[in-house]
Amino acid sequence: MRTEGTTPEPETLVRSGLTTLGEVACRYQADEIRPEDLPMIAAEALAVGLDTPTLCELAGWPRHADARDIRDAFEQALAESGIGLPDRGLARRHALRRMAARLLDGEITPADLATDGWWETEVETAVEQSFVGLIPQCDCCIEFTLGLDQQTWATQMRIAALALTSSPPVGPGC
Repeated sequence: MRTEGTTPEPETLVRSGLTTLGEVACRYQADEIRPEDLPMIAAEALAVGLDTPTLCELAGWPRHADARDIRDAFEQALAESGIGLPDRGLARRHALRRMAARLLDGEITPADLATDGWWETEVETAVEQSFVGLIPQCDCCIEFTLGLDQQTWATQMRIAALALTSSPPVGPGC
């Protein structure tokens, strides 16, 4: 469930040790990071000073290693670093905020949100619901499902994105 081009490159994800590796864990749980990117992320974590046995091992693995083995090793490396995987639902809610920010920054278009099942994300706040309620199942269904033309929909998406990014964050940060 990842849209090509919507995830920052792995080398931009690990910048400052444990705090950012926690963000990587959150993005991993939200399906924003592919398993084949985790060995490079592990190598970058080592470069900024993290050092656990499994992180060292994972950093040496090729991208084409078995995805289950990569996931298991990454989760073990997180545990060795004292970082727990966040709840998947919470991780997706944080991912919604990041997507809203990227929409406002012009990095993605409203149609980019009509992918990866974002419309199915379980939300808890009114601003999250306003944003998710505007995301159709696919970009070809905007007028049919929402009764809006493309321009009106894009404007409403930006308004909802601004409200979401301006609202207080939910739960532990990712």
